[in-house]
Amino acid sequence: MIVPLLSLAPGERAIVVDLRGGPNFRSRLYAMGLAPGAVVQVVSVYPRGPVIIQVGGTRLALGRGMAARVLVRRL
Repeated sequence: MIVPLLSLAPGERAIVVDLRGGPNFRSRLYAMGLAPGAVVQVVSVYPRGPVIIQVGGTRLALGRGMAARVLVRRL
């Protein structure tokens, strides 16, 4: 099942399936290593703040709006 990254709980892992956004949005996430096929793990989700994820050995903080536009498949 494909869901937004924002819907995952801390500790869950997933594979990025699609990035829903324009070319600037996509290139920004590609530069951070977040591209289709990448395995991500949610580190923490704050109620009013960013979603902290881990991609490879790097931790990234994504705003809630950005995390809602990253579609993933749970592992």
